[in-house]
Amino acid sequence: MIEDLKNKVNGDEMLVKRGRFLSTSFLLEVGSTTWLIGINEGQIVSITKGPFVMPSWSFALRASEDEWSKFWSAKPQPGSHDLMALIKRRVLKAEGNLHVFMANLRYFKEALVKLRAGAAA
Repeated sequence: MIEDLKNKVNGDEMLVKRGRFLSTSFLLEVGSTTWLIGINEGQIVSITKGPFVMPSWSFALRASEDEWSKFWSAKPQPGSHDLMALIKRRVLKAEGNLHVFMANLRYFKEALVKLRAGAAA
C-alpha cells in the first residue's frame, strides 16, 4: 500500500507543484514497519521499506498500525481524519526537524491522504 504513494503523489500535478520547493526524506512508521520516503522537488523519488541500520531522515511520523488504518479508511472518524488530529490525540508522534514538516504541512496532509481507501490518484 505504501508503495502506491509514489504513483499517486507523482500523478497529482497540483500536489507536485505545491511541493516544488520541498526536497527531503522522512520516516513513516506504521506499527513495527518503517518506510523511508525520499522527496525531490515535490515528487516522491524513493520509498524504501525498513528495517534500517542508521537511516537518515529529516523527520519521522510514527503511529500504530491501527491508527494509520483508521486514518486511511474511506470515511475516517473525527480525530482520525487529519494528521494534526492524530497528533492532538497523541497517537501520532512527529519527531525530528519539524520545520520541514510544518512548512509543508498541506503537502504532507494531501500526500498521505492519497493512501486513503477510494482516494483518487
